[in-house]
Amino acid sequence: MTAQPLLVIDDLHKKFQALEILKGVSLSVAKGEVVSIIGSSGSGKTTLLRCVNLLEDYHRGSIRIDGTEVGYQGTGEQRRRLRESEIARHRAMTGMAFQQFNLFPHMTALQNVTLGLIKVKGLAKEEAIGIGRKWLDRVGLLERSGHYPGQLSGGQQQRVAIARAIAMSPKLMLFDEVTSALDPELVNEVLNVIRDLAKDGMTMLLVTHEMRFAYELSDRIVFMQQGAIAEDGPPAELFHRPKSERLAEFLKSSKF
Repeated sequence: MTAQPLLVIDDLHKKFQALEILKGVSLSVAKGEVVSIIGSSGSGKTTLLRCVNLLEDYHRGSIRIDGTEVGYQGTGEQRRRLRESEIARHRAMTGMAFQQFNLFPHMTALQNVTLGLIKVKGLAKEEAIGIGRKWLDRVGLLERSGHYPGQLSGGQQQRVAIARAIAMSPKLMLFDEVTSALDPELVNEVLNVIRDLAKDGMTMLLVTHEMRFAYELSDRIVFMQQGAIAEDGPPAELFHRPKSERLAEFLKSSKF
């Protein structure tokens, strides 16, 4: 018997006014699977992640995480967005790291990591600090736990942001171009953190322009084009035997 996928996206549609951004995207991700989404700018990659994390409304279709439909109730004209308290509970099933680090500048690294544990999960301060220190240690920043974001490099800030998301124990981790704002010499320190999480069995959906990284890390690669999934398969299949001319051109331009 095949296990139920952790994430199931079914016929997802998203519009910005008259512009259709997602055109019926369907995708499933198994527990422990790492799936990377690649494609040109404007193909809908980031919008898809933001819909999964309920940062964007979507107009049709459904998203299920661990068997729970998130964000909405009902279908067709009966479809309604859930109350914010319910959405917050659904959103807690996912963690997300963004292109920008979004750390609170007036809080130390440790305070940034523990804030959600205390305010959202209701943990005692001492327990939250223990969890925060554990994850800062995992991303190699325990000795900088008392530093403020302005005292950290971009790569260090991104590692704090990842620690903050993982500390909340999400079922699914979303990464949106987490190295795009970093200087080239800082990219590997962030990618190494993601590699370690994959080894631990974390279920991940990544949008990335780091083609070699996606090839080496991913169980599957999804190529998006104009708001739809054009190809989906194992890395070796997509990178070495692309079915479409468009994917072949994209890989050539990415210098894989």
